[in-house]
Amino acid sequence: MYPNRWWFWASALILAWLLAGSAVAQTVVSRLNLVSGPERTRITLDLSQKVEPHTFLLADPYRAVVDLPQVAFRWAEALPTPAGGPVAGFRHGQFKPGTSRLVVDLRQPMQIVQAQVLPPGSGQSWRMVLDLAPITRDAFLAAIGTSSATAAVPPKPPQPTQDGQMPRRSDGRRTVILDPGHGGIDPGATGVGGIREKALTLEIAQDLKRVLEASGRYHVVLTRTDDSFIRLRERIQIARQAQGEIFLSLHADALADTNFRGMTIYTLSDKASDAEAEALAQRENKAELIAGVDLTDESPEVASILIDLAQRETMNLSARLAGHLVQELSKEAQLLRNGHRFAGFAVLKAPDIPSALVELGYLSNRQDSQQLVQPAYRRRLGQAILRSLDQFFKSRPGGRAG
Repeated sequence: MYPNRWWFWASALILAWLLAGSAVAQTVVSRLNLVSGPERTRITLDLSQKVEPHTFLLADPYRAVVDLPQVAFRWAEALPTPAGGPVAGFRHGQFKPGTSRLVVDLRQPMQIVQAQVLPPGSGQSWRMVLDLAPITRDAFLAAIGTSSATAAVPPKPPQPTQDGQMPRRSDGRRTVILDPGHGGIDPGATGVGGIREKALTLEIAQDLKRVLEASGRYHVVLTRTDDSFIRLRERIQIARQAQGEIFLSLHADALADTNFRGMTIYTLSDKASDAEAEALAQRENKAELIAGVDLTDESPEVASILIDLAQRETMNLSARLAGHLVQELSKEAQLLRNGHRFAGFAVLKAPDIPSALVELGYLSNRQDSQQLVQPAYRRRLGQAILRSLDQFFKSRPGGRAG
């Protein structure tokens, strides 16, 4: 009798605690209001309960960021679409587990004057108030601890040796960068059974990392290791800072035509090889950019020519890499009829790293989706990519895989 009664009350307390935790996690953001003036811009968020925000600024492009404990964005009305003024637009979503993010894209440098959460008034909800005011670029960079020089100059790329090879690690391994597409507030495509591209590409990248490193010939760096949003510019910077010799971006598309299936390898070109490649590049590119090289002492005309020459050579190497990938992957998976295609993917624009984007298949197709979650199939893909990289490095002047 007593043990049962004790168990009943203990269970009730545990259930109450879980429900309370669930309620906290389900804080709702229901409305965003924007009022711009010449001296101050005010952004307000209506909240279902009190939260503790964390705000900060980011440069190039200018952004004000509001991080919140994980919330549900359920807008009662459409977000404002500013036609003018300092605010260019808004982006929002889960940034990482436990954290939601609102990004305020700015047309000019601004400072955060105040960010506070106000208690409900009569008939109102909790409200967060974010006030922004114009500021100079130098003051903006000083506020975020960045100088004008470091903000303008990207990391210097590693220099090739006399035989045209990138410098090797002390252990002799080649450095490969794996880029799991999307992440965080950018889920990518959603396919059969609710499978999400951002989760699938991360899992496959982790599997591929294990295969490559187990060979003893490769050191692998992932551009993201969790469900985080990484900008295209930052993905390229990660690759260059790690002195990457190969950059592979992993994706999986979805189409209205559920019969469409197969893998495709893309490399960079200003002109797409077909309409489908152009449409895919437009969907993937959130911002058009090119990773810089240290050309601060050169005139704009000379810098443009040097970047163009470097990128043309890298594009040739990328095409060679794609040829090896098509040859080996076709032994393990179904590829589209034109297995190697060209498109203007922003994430492939590092001028000094041979790069390819691997569309692993179509999540809208049931067969592709089922294969991509099977460990045995992933292992075969990993071995095919390993053989491709071995062949690529052996084909370079003075090169060998290990």
